[in-house]
Amino acid sequence: MPPLLTYAARVSDGLPLIASFAPTQENLEKHKNEAKGILRELNSRSVAKLSIDTSAKKTFHCLIRDGICYLTLTESSYPKRLAFLYLDEVADGFIEELTKDYGDRWLEEIQTAGRPYQFIKFDQFIQRKQKTFVDPSSRANTTKLNEDLADIQSIMKKNIQEVLNRGEKLEHVSEVSSNLVEKSKEFKWGAKKLSFQAMVNQYAPIVAMGLFVLLVLYLKFFW
Repeated sequence: MPPLLTYAARVSDGLPLIASFAPTQENLEKHKNEAKGILRELNSRSVAKLSIDTSAKKTFHCLIRDGICYLTLTESSYPKRLAFLYLDEVADGFIEELTKDYGDRWLEEIQTAGRPYQFIKFDQFIQRKQKTFVDPSSRANTTKLNEDLADIQSIMKKNIQEVLNRGEKLEHVSEVSSNLVEKSKEFKWGAKKLSFQAMVNQYAPIVAMGLFVLLVLYLKFFW
């Protein structure tokens, strides 16, 4: 079964911007009301990805991007990762179409939309997209899942490498810090030595002159 229903709504107030429903003999009215209830509960603190199981062996999947929530309903047996890949493609396509129509002002159009389902023409794209996600075991969807898994592994490897590099950097910082401490000690000793030399250079002539005067007086009166 494909995603049974798909909504795009403004997160700030839950205003539905798009609604699309897959052809089915099943009565979706209950699920439509549930979907609208979920959208009304959204806020800026909502998590970016969320799955909600229902009592009818179905699951809602939510994806939030750029202040827009993309919501779909699937059978509970439908692969969760594939459901989110579907929502990712819906989100990419929606923003692409908005950019064609409004350019860089597309986000402003979303924020100022005043009536429900103002972008309903995008339903045609969603209908086409739903057909490509009907069979989770199809070659195309299996390839998408494998590519997504490869992306996840790549991100994990990158994060691990960054952590390792950060460890090396911290070790280098520690080594540099130890070297600075040693250099500081050497500098402190050198500073004391230079200070002593400066004091000797300053008072040595006076001491020499005093000794010379004492020598003259001794020779004059006691020799």
